[in-house]
Amino acid sequence: VQLQASGGGSVPTGGSLRLACEASERTSWRLTMAWFRQAPGAEREFVAAIKLNGGHTYYSDSVKGRFTVSGDNAKNSMYLQMNSLSPEDTAVYYCAASSTIIQSSIRIPSLYGYWGQGTLVTVSS
Repeated sequence: VQLQASGGGSVPTGGSLRLACEASERTSWRLTMAWFRQAPGAEREFVAAIKLNGGHTYYSDSVKGRFTVSGDNAKNSMYLQMNSLSPEDTAVYYCAASSTIIQSSIRIPSLYGYWGQGTLVTVSS
């Protein structure tokens, strides 16, 4: 499975961006897709996730209320609408996928088997 992420860019504080991630194929109907981000010198952190079959969503506390994750089950795709961006959101955003991950582990990056190449989001102050 290959993941293709797109949509990064540079915006001022308070701006919005929409990221997209498409999986090349689907090995299981039980596919969870997630967004992680990594700022320079920091560890990769969970942002949001969605179970494509069912649409259940999960968010980190830092983005809840500002970011919205959505998915297109037919297209094996996931999107991240990011609003009210701040400089603290500046990072490389990665999409990840897993057909075996369970809910309690959804925030653990090492448990995802598939990763996209990352897309840079820069928020200027």
